[in-house]
Amino acid sequence: MTASAQTFVPHASGARCSAWIERFAGLVAPGARVLDVASGHGRHARLFAARGCRVVAVDRDAAALAALAGEPHIETRVLDLERGGPVLGGERFDAIVVVNYLHRPLLPELLATLADDGVLLYETFARGNAAYGRPANPDFLLEPGELLQVIAGRLAAVAFEQGHVCAVDREAVIQRIVAVGPGRRWPPSLPAGSAPGTAAVE
Repeated sequence: MTASAQTFVPHASGARCSAWIERFAGLVAPGARVLDVASGHGRHARLFAARGCRVVAVDRDAAALAALAGEPHIETRVLDLERGGPVLGGERFDAIVVVNYLHRPLLPELLATLADDGVLLYETFARGNAAYGRPANPDFLLEPGELLQVIAGRLAAVAFEQGHVCAVDREAVIQRIVAVGPGRRWPPSLPAGSAPGTAAVE
């Protein structure tokens, strides 16, 4: 089924967590400080808070962030990540989570805020997605292998996927990566289901 541009709201209230993020959430230790970028209503912020992490949920939509009011272990910040110049004030985070969001000028700052042994979990749309709806603007679509290029020389990839996916509600073209900093003990522990001879792709 192909979704129209009007039917897909990537950060809508009630949206389920990304299976990719859930699968690798175990790489983020309880007590870790997590930055949830373009958090929306906070589905991933809640996921990590429930795992004992301290989450900073950032979005420019104050109404969406209001859904997180009073949630334990979650700090919300109304922030325009696209205003230009540094926006995170040189803070450091043990993990950074980005889902369904791309602003290329922000990527260097995100990597700079990640702790030396930190974890990057990223999933968003890629070139070819225009055939299935929004986003269709190339500014918001990753080029093939782009996330690997972004982390090259800075982080080590733990898992990477790109291509066409067909979910219950829509089709899309996505790219996703999990990567760790050079200070991370190697090798990282992979989630159950990643052993040789088992299916590792959702």
